Amino acid sequence: MTAHIGIVACSAEGAALCYRTICLEGEALLGRYGHPEVSLHGRSLAAYVACLEAGDLDGVAALMLSSAERLAAAGADFLVCPDNTIHQAFDRVAAASPLPWLHIAEVVAEAAAARGYRRLAITGTRWLVESEVYPGRLAAYGLEGVRPAVDDRAEIDRVILEELVRGEIRPSAVAGLQAVLARLKAAGCDAAVLGCTELPLVLDDGNSPLPTLDSTRLLARAALRRAVDGSDS
Repeated sequence: MTAHIGIVACSAEGAALCYRTICLEGEALLGRYGHPEVSLHGRSLAAYVACLEAGDLDGVAALMLSSAERLAAAGADFLVCPDNTIHQAFDRVAAASPLPWLHIAEVVAEAAAARGYRRLAITGTRWLVESEVYPGRLAAYGLEGVRPAVDDRAEIDRVILEELVRGEIRPSAVAGLQAVLARLKAAGCDAAVLGCTELPLVLDDGNSPLPTLDSTRLLARAALRRAVDGSDS
């Protein structure tokens, strides 16, 4: 019997991609149309953004924990959150959570090490890029994280929050993101962490100057493995 996956949602697009990946890729492990039981709960994105803008990580944690409690009541066995930015509050959440979690940056770091990468560009919202969500997890695997230049961080942040979270995909935005990754490649990066769960909507190995680590799908696949065989690696 498979475990019940609980998804703590933040933005609709990232949560939807995680859910779809679990369901569609579940077939490879469980047969035609098969996937584990999945429940999803999300508070308003506006509530999360208000906390982030105020630097209120306790507030972010409270929102995440309220979803965790709802999902525990729904019968979930463990939790994932397909949103890198709010993992800034993860330590506060894990200490009080009714259920265990998979950490998105841990999953990405493990995949990067397995693929032989060493110097990773970190992309995402400015809150994520300027945080310690990734550097510590990468360092534990002997990997280096590289932040984009300040102006590039601002542009990535704008594209995510003004366009991608609404499902808007503009060619000009894609070209801008490609240019940022080209500069990070020139700076010596050998892969890019798509550290916003909406970035895989517009970037992948087919159009990125750098090999990509799709945090959304990597987390979903780790959740599938945990649900099916108790292992996330």
